[in-house]
Amino acid sequence: MILTRSEWSARAEAHRERADALTAGHRARAARREAHPVWDFLFTYYSYKPAQLRRWHPGAGVALADAEERRAWRWYSPVGSAVAPDAEAFAADKPELAALVERMLRRTASRPGQFGCFGLHEWAMVYRQDEHRHPVPLRLGQEGTDRVVETHDLRCTHFDAFRFFTPDAVPRNRTALTRESQPLFEQPGCLHAGMDLYKWAMKLGPLVPGELLLDAFELARDIRLLDMQAAPYDLSEWDVAPVPIETPEGKAEYVQRQRAFAERGAALRAALLDVWLGG
Repeated sequence: MILTRSEWSARAEAHRERADALTAGHRARAARREAHPVWDFLFTYYSYKPAQLRRWHPGAGVALADAEERRAWRWYSPVGSAVAPDAEAFAADKPELAALVERMLRRTASRPGQFGCFGLHEWAMVYRQDEHRHPVPLRLGQEGTDRVVETHDLRCTHFDAFRFFTPDAVPRNRTALTRESQPLFEQPGCLHAGMDLYKWAMKLGPLVPGELLLDAFELARDIRLLDMQAAPYDLSEWDVAPVPIETPEGKAEYVQRQRAFAERGAALRAALLDVWLGG
């Protein structure tokens, strides 16, 4: 497929407008030097700037006519008189990254979702700890928070959450996770596996259509809210209503929303593989 200059310019402009709308709140807070315990995560843990998010690409194999300015862009190759993102050039330049991203996407997609964790990873990160990652109070206090951890089964499958568990929480998890074993345990019900689709899309750069990248960012944003609503923190100062997973009602709401996110994530995971590798 070859897009004319007018076709791809219109898509690029629409992408920039959508990206700017998605990052407007963050950019306004940053200008005021104002932190936010929920939304900053999308720009700190995922260390991609709004300027990166607003750069549009057509996706692997889609050529752009009259795009001389992109000939020098990384992982673009000539296609006749046009240029296109080149999956083979990416794989040759970043073989380990390409293999990791494909392995994570395919293996995660191949597994059934697990929906019994109730977001307890955030509780395990403050278990029996005087100092916490987020400088906000705990809804149930330290004793109440510790009791929730001690009366539940920790089933975290995501290493990048598990690595922040407090020392006393680590042996309580069903599985001792490691970076090396991450592809063996990642599963589509995990909120962080869904958020990480944004990370994988970013790492693939021009191989991912801009529209798909922003879909992945929106999923990460929506999941992040539930992640913090289910956390032990009192975020009422930021108008974040809790999902009290220590109660049957909170657990039911968490799982319902978790399943919906898993469905959205499955569609995006399949789309990433399709546009990059043809499925």
